[in-house]
Amino acid sequence: MGKRKNVNKMMQQVQQMQAEMQKAQEELARETVTASAGGGAVKATITGNLELVDLQIDPEVLDPEDVEMLQDMVLAAVNEALTSSQEMASKRLGGITGGLGDLGLNMPGL
Repeated sequence: MGKRKNVNKMMQQVQQMQAEMQKAQEELARETVTASAGGGAVKATITGNLELVDLQIDPEVLDPEDVEMLQDMVLAAVNEALTSSQEMASKRLGGITGGLGDLGLNMPGL
């Protein structure tokens, strides 16, 4: 009977964790991070669920003779924003999935 009680408790904890994960993912979809490159000439804004929602380019850096520099700045800004977004999601979701250890579950990658 004690085993059944433990299983029921574990199932309740898993269901609670799932609800918390869902809520956190919804919140992440609304949150954004912005990163810049070229001293602010290029800015990329990405949501917590890794969607690029804004890209700003200062017209001053538009040089038809040096398109490669602009491309590099765009890549740098987007990649930095992606990294920041992933870190934000990891911190938010890590606090929720950290409870799996309490249940005797080891889930790498969560």
